[in-house]
Amino acid sequence: MTRGCLQDLAAIKPVLARRRREAESRAAQAREAAARAERERTLFRRAVGPVQPLPERGRALPAPPRPDALPRQRERDERLALQQAWSDELDVERLLDTDAELSFRRPHIAPDVTARLRRGRWAIQAQIDLHGLRRDQARDALAAFLREALQRGLRCVRVVHGKGLGSPGRQPVLKDKVRAWLVQKAEVLAFVQARAADGGHGALLVLLAGRNGAPRR
Repeated sequence: MTRGCLQDLAAIKPVLARRRREAESRAAQAREAAARAERERTLFRRAVGPVQPLPERGRALPAPPRPDALPRQRERDERLALQQAWSDELDVERLLDTDAELSFRRPHIAPDVTARLRRGRWAIQAQIDLHGLRRDQARDALAAFLREALQRGLRCVRVVHGKGLGSPGRQPVLKDKVRAWLVQKAEVLAFVQARAADGGHGALLVLLAGRNGAPRR
């Protein structure tokens, strides 16, 4: 061999020796890990006793989460209960205050509440327009609107029922029905005819029960 080859072999020997030592170290670590695992299995068998492995039957995959069920039946039940509870034959006129503008308030509500409601003491927080709806449609829409308003904790809402000019005989049929329905809703504390700027004869301002059941002063 030439001197250059001998020098190359001399340089390779340390590298090979280092790799051999690393391989031996990894092998020793693997043997130690295997021995440690065997010792742990032995200790487990001594502590628990003989065990019988369960046969492999495949893994049961979890079912994907189901979407939230829509309460269709409850909605139908609520709608039916509402139709049964809200009478269309109630004579609401005898329950209205006979002031310049017909209004309504519960017996436990102070007389000045309707005046303050008419003056805009409570800001209108939501409204529903019942224009063009048939009686049953308007009743269901109003019920859903009030239910949502109460869930949101709203205090004052506007119900637009129209002036009835497009009804047969130009009689405000829906206007009277809306008043009768509102009177039968316990959470409705009071309502007044809206000011001209808020809809006038075609709308009502409705005061709903707060979380404590009474209007805040």
